[in-house]
Amino acid sequence: MNTERPLIEVQDAARWFDVSAPWLERVLARKPRSILRAVDGVSFTIRKGETLALVGESGCGKSTIARMLVGLYPLTRGNIVFDGEPLSRMQGSGGLAMRKRLQMIFQDPYASLNPRWRVGRIIAEPMLAHTKMTEAERNERVDALLTQVGLHPADKSRYPHQFSGGQRQRISIARALAVNPEFLVCDEPTSALDVSVQAQVLNIMKDLQRNLGLTYLFISHNLAVVHHVADRVGVMYLGRIVEIADRDTLFTQPRHPYTRMLLSAIPDMTGKGTKRTPVAGEVPNPLNPPTGCTFHPRCPFAREQCKTEAPPTVVDGSSQIACHGVAQGWSMDKV
Repeated sequence: MNTERPLIEVQDAARWFDVSAPWLERVLARKPRSILRAVDGVSFTIRKGETLALVGESGCGKSTIARMLVGLYPLTRGNIVFDGEPLSRMQGSGGLAMRKRLQMIFQDPYASLNPRWRVGRIIAEPMLAHTKMTEAERNERVDALLTQVGLHPADKSRYPHQFSGGQRQRISIARALAVNPEFLVCDEPTSALDVSVQAQVLNIMKDLQRNLGLTYLFISHNLAVVHHVADRVGVMYLGRIVEIADRDTLFTQPRHPYTRMLLSAIPDMTGKGTKRTPVAGEVPNPLNPPTGCTFHPRCPFAREQCKTEAPPTVVDGSSQIACHGVAQGWSMDKV
């Protein structure tokens, strides 16, 4: 049994947004406040050196969790612990040392790089903020990073618009690695790239993880990509995690009906003829989520209990499933 302390512990974390109309408009129209519960009670851990992937449909809260982990969004409730230290300590000047250990790779390489800066300055910027390196040391580090991600040191004198999408994402990776972080949050880092370029970037990321001992949180809606990179997978629905399991277990023996629905949308990559469960319907309005189990309006196995009670989380080995049917052993082989 692995007793090593997790690098990341997310404990009942929530992030709510007030999306109400302006005050005067609400008063005149007698409208109540509108609260969007983007993330609502999420818990998981990530061990050092592993990749945990979070998957789910658009709007389920994946990117909000990514921004919470690097301190861009404060928590409404709950706690995040990084290597035994509460993430709340990352706020303010006293948190520079912790902030240096967590970095992020953003989704869009066309928007996340300053078009007015040369590549060398973009990659060196984190060093200026977090280190006391001399200019010569920074230049040497930039050259090494560009080489590490498959580019040439001479590229540091060019501007982002002179590179392809895949090359820009390599620059983003180099920037994230500039201060030797331990943990990288990767928010759909390949979704804006062509399929062939995706494979190149993913292979670079896997090589870097192996060589540098990096830990990843990998956000994606592409299950084929997740199957390639993840050690464990968490499935999100309307701001909550409904299932977490190791990759092979999740792809071959999905337990939650929503996980089955997601897998039914992709080819069977296991070669074992995994049973598919088609599920119809659209994601409910997150401003007015269903009561009980939020998935019950789309679930072919839902019963009255699902409409009124939030499901318990069942722990089965290394898997966690939030489902009344799994908890009570309902037959879910047939629709």
